Amino acid sequence: MDKNIGFIGSGKMAQAMIGGMLESRMVDKNQILASALTTRTINWMEERYGIEMFRDNKKVASESDYLFFAVKPYVYPEVIEEVKGHLKKGSIIITIAPGVSIKDITDVFGEHTKVVRSMPNTPSFVGEGMTVISPNEHVSDQEQGEVIKIFQAFSQVEVMDEKQMDAIPAISGSSPAYVYVMIEAMADGAVKQGIPRRQAYRLASQAVLGAAKMVRDTDIHPGELKDQVCTPKGTTIKAIAALEENGFRNSIIKAMDATREE
Repeated sequence: MDKNIGFIGSGKMAQAMIGGMLESRMVDKNQILASALTTRTINWMEERYGIEMFRDNKKVASESDYLFFAVKPYVYPEVIEEVKGHLKKGSIIITIAPGVSIKDITDVFGEHTKVVRSMPNTPSFVGEGMTVISPNEHVSDQEQGEVIKIFQAFSQVEVMDEKQMDAIPAISGSSPAYVYVMIEAMADGAVKQGIPRRQAYRLASQAVLGAAKMVRDTDIHPGELKDQVCTPKGTTIKAIAALEENGFRNSIIKAMDATREE
């Protein structure tokens, strides 16, 4: 890719993205530029990634072919107002914050602005993220393909209609937290049975990782995979019954519904 990729904001998610892009060698460090508020962050980013850093968001906006708004949702209005009128011609704005719609961007930058709404998640930090993107009609197929390649440097990618984006935090954005709680609970149960804490976390996390890969890579229905583990009168089916008795499925569904509540 021979385009410049800019980041307004240099927080954890931006760092994960930049690290993934450089590690995959899809772009050279000279093609990435970013902004940050503090000298400490600027110095750290330059030392860690070797990219060009700025305090001026307008400078980043004016030189980026793909411009990520990598700031908190409440900062978006301020940043949008700041860089309005400073976009590079033909550039594509990529949002990563929940709740920021394509219309929120085009209302300010103009209806013909190229926008991709995206929702990455925190496992992107270890190259195992899940990102959903929704481009508007002004983004060409080639440009969409390049955006997908950017995200594939650190995550799996799905393209969906924007009307589905508000549901993504429940299944992809917030869900790692549900899994962390489950891993912690599994480890607590293992410690209760005499397994040392450190090993308990390793055993539990690897079991979750392996099970997830089985679902993703085999394309076998999760229920069928569950059935393969549950032997007649075995310990696993008893464990499943205990989960059902305590509302495990319903708790997950209610947790996902709670992400949509105002």
